[in-house]
Amino acid sequence: MRKVALITGASRGIGKTTAIEFAKLGYNIAMTYFVNEDLANNVKDEIDKLGVDCLVMQCDIANEQQVKDMVTKTLKTFGSIDVLVNNASIAIDTLFCDKSVENFQKILDVNLVGTFVVSKNVGEYMVSNKSGKIINIASTNGINTYYPMCFDYDASKAGIISLTHNLAMQFSPYVNVNAVAPGFIATESEIKDMNEEFIEMEVDKIFLKRAGKEIDVANLITFLASDKANFINNAVIRIDGGTYGSF
Repeated sequence: MRKVALITGASRGIGKTTAIEFAKLGYNIAMTYFVNEDLANNVKDEIDKLGVDCLVMQCDIANEQQVKDMVTKTLKTFGSIDVLVNNASIAIDTLFCDKSVENFQKILDVNLVGTFVVSKNVGEYMVSNKSGKIINIASTNGINTYYPMCFDYDASKAGIISLTHNLAMQFSPYVNVNAVAPGFIATESEIKDMNEEFIEMEVDKIFLKRAGKEIDVANLITFLASDKANFINNAVIRIDGGTYGSF
């Protein structure tokens, strides 16, 4: 029986690449999207060619009933969830004077509350099954690379790190819960609105002198899901090429 990886926000970026890498390893894939069904189905088409099954579901991860329905459908389709990757997130980068309570709440609802809701519903199944891996996608923004334009996003990612530690305790000893904290990753969503000067400035901070790639993060995620990482738990792992400075 194939293992099953559930990845939220997998229609593009790190989520898409992670879903494809799990499929290459022989996992059946359950993936969610929120807005763009066409992009999600394009990912499914790529995964179908790899000879595994792929279930695509629209889901607002901040809506508990939608999450319950999504988890139920995944279990009904595949019979198990072996790995959960909490990847779905949003950012609204604006000047401090333009930040609104509504937008701040939206960031927290999706990034932090959504991670909690999905983890709670999947984690309870994993505990009952006495097996599972949960990988949360945090960010170095939640540690020490703060940006005034996205301090609401930064706060949500810091919350995910705290949540990771608590979930690792809550779901012990059966479920490994870890967080991955990417730095500057050259995804479409990361760089589409950035000017060349800013990109060069960010790359200059990185010891390896290049932006990270989606595959770099996906490789770490699939490692944490593997048996080789069975004794890694309650960890927050930076993946930033070695970076200095917080601005």
